[in-house]
This record gives sequence, C-alpha cells and structure tokens, in this order.
Amino acid sequence: MIRLALNPSGFLSEFYISFWIPTAVLTAALVIKLPTIIRLWRDPLLRAVGGLLLLACAVFVFCTPSTIAWVNRLTGVPNISAPWCYSLITAFCGSCLLLIITWRNGLSDRSAATRRAMRWVISVYSGVIAALWVLFLLADAPEERLRDLDTHYATTPFMREEILLYLVAHAVACLITSRLIWNWVRTEGLDAWLRWGLKLLGAGYVLNLIFDAVKLIAVVARWAGQDLDWLSTNLAPPVAALSAILIAVGFILPHAGQYLHDRWRVRLAHRELRPLYQLMRTASGEGVPFVLRATPELRLTRRETFIRDVLLPLARHIDTGLGRRAYGAALGLGHPPERARALAAAVCILDAVETKARTPESPEPAAGPDTTNLLQEIGAVSRALRRPDDIAAVRARAAVPAESVAVHD
Repeated sequence: MIRLALNPSGFLSEFYISFWIPTAVLTAALVIKLPTIIRLWRDPLLRAVGGLLLLACAVFVFCTPSTIAWVNRLTGVPNISAPWCYSLITAFCGSCLLLIITWRNGLSDRSAATRRAMRWVISVYSGVIAALWVLFLLADAPEERLRDLDTHYATTPFMREEILLYLVAHAVACLITSRLIWNWVRTEGLDAWLRWGLKLLGAGYVLNLIFDAVKLIAVVARWAGQDLDWLSTNLAPPVAALSAILIAVGFILPHAGQYLHDRWRVRLAHRELRPLYQLMRTASGEGVPFVLRATPELRLTRRETFIRDVLLPLARHIDTGLGRRAYGAALGLGHPPERARALAAAVCILDAVETKARTPESPEPAAGPDTTNLLQEIGAVSRALRRPDDIAAVRARAAVPAESVAVHD
C-alpha cells in the first residue's frame, strides 16, 4: 500500500479502462438511434446526433495505441496519427456544441443569434483543425510515441503549440457544452428520462474537463522541467473512457428509457385486460387466436378489439336499472365515484353474461342501451373484476341474485 501511495503512476496503470469499452457503448448508442435517424433522415437534429456518435466512436477507435501504430505504418509518417486524432477530437467538440445549440433552442428557432452561434462554431473549429495540420507539418517529431506523445513533445516547437491548441479547443467546447446542459437540466417541465440523460451528459462533459486539466498540468510541468507524465499517460485515458461511457448512456437513456416505459405500459395494459377478456371468452365461447410473432402493441389491440366486439351484442342484455342501483351501492360502500362506476359496469356485464346464457338467441336482436362509455372504460372495468369481493358486495346491495359466472384473474 505504501508503494502505491508513493507511486501514483504504478497504481493508476492498474486502473485501466480499455478504449474498446466506450467504443462498444457508443456503438450501441448509435445502433439504437440508427433506425430513427434513417426513418427521419430529413430531421437535422437526428442527423447531428448520428454524426456526433459516429465521431465519438472514431475518436476512441483511432486513439487506441494499436490503431495509432497501424495508421503510422500505413502512411509511413511517424506520429501522423497525432493531428488525425486531434482533428477527430476537435470535430467531436464542435459537433457537441452544434448539437446542444440546436437541441436546446429547437429546430423552430431560426433567430439571427442562433444562426450566428452555429456559424461561429463551424468556422472556429474548422480553423482549429486546419491549424493542427499546419503545425504538424512545421514540427519535427520523428520518434513514434503511442501513449505519451503529448508530454514527450510538450517542449518541441510547433508540436507544443499543436498540443496546447487541441487541449484548449477541447476544454472550451466542453466548458460551454457543460454549462448549456446544466442550465437546461434546471428547466421546468422536462421529461424524467430526458432530465436524467442530460445529467449523465453533464457529468460526462465535467469528466472531459478533468481530462483536459490533467493533460494541461502534465504539459505545463514539462515546460517547467518537472515530470508529471503519469497524469497524461495513466490518469487521463481512464477519465476519457469513463466520460465517453457517461455521454453514450446520456444519449441512450432518453430514447431507451421512454421505449422501455412505453413497452411496460403496453404489457401492463394487456395484463389488466385479462379478467374482462376471460369473461368475454366465457360469453362468446372463443378467444383471440394466438400469433407467435405478434408485437405487444398488436396483442393489446387484438385483445381490446375482441372485448369490444363481444360487448356490442351483449348490450341488449344490459339492465340499466341494475347499473344505477349498483352505482349507488358502490358509493354506499365507500368507493370513490370513478371506482363505483367501474364496479357498477362490471356488475352489469356479469349480469348480461348470465342473462345471455339463460336467454335463447333471437333471430332479430333488440337494440340495447348506449355502451359508448362502457367500451371506452374497459380497462377500469377489467381492474374492477380483479376484486371479486367488492363485486359480490355491490351485487348484494343492489339486490342482484347470488349466482355469477367465474372470473379468472
């Protein structure tokens, strides 16, 4: 433990997050967003999200030491990966700013200030990328460095300016983006999934600022003749990887969270309709045919349609007087009005099923009462059927015969 405390670089070298982990998470975010991006390709906001995630993936793919060495060998130029990686990082920073400006203000905001801000970001960061390549061409960096290029060439003319330029450009973009995100988080009326996604994005950009800070400290230490290379070589990479993971999850969460929430609501609605569906199966003698590849939404729609189709011919057996008595009985038992209406409707349906079973089918069925409200409240009625004790108490108070059909939960 003492050795680790005295040698932080030795400790941090064991705290390693492979760059392929954030790459995988970022790729997952891109894959999740891709169907929506393709379907709504004309939406510039979605294209910006896709471009940003693609750039983020490219940053971690090309900043991996093995890829750096491969690019250097492919081109035959030692350290050519440096301006290439710095350019990708700078382009990613500019994309973040553009996305946040567009996302925050909305596509309908075409104000002069918004357009001016977007032009400023594009021109400044394009200029930075061009300057990075010019400085690299002017610099003398013959020795290939896969992990410590920033500190190794921190005092080399032109390379020194290049390293400082990309770090400052990155820090400024992260600072502005982080401030815009945290201001947005405090906005009233945000969806919970979006708010949590923004919080993760904000945390990711704060970690990016820590990445810039430790890199700059290591570089400045080289200028002062000190050796704090471990900050750049061992601390900065895991911070960058963790930042990328948070940013990727921040982009995934609003979409995936809302998707899972909607799926859960559909499945819950399908399950809540089961008691009424089982009762309608008893009345009709058949159910919904099973379809192996049916989506949850389709299964819910088919169950709702089946229930309504069976309820319609039952309408002529519904006793409206019983419904009024059952409603009054439910209120008398202390149920709130909404619950009382559902219980009364359930009692009426149970009675209609029993009456239909006892009554021979007429060749010309008589018209029944209006069932519009009943057809719209099948979910509440089905939930009421899950409480057979409440149904029995209401029926008893409404002077309904004790016989009833079985209700399956």
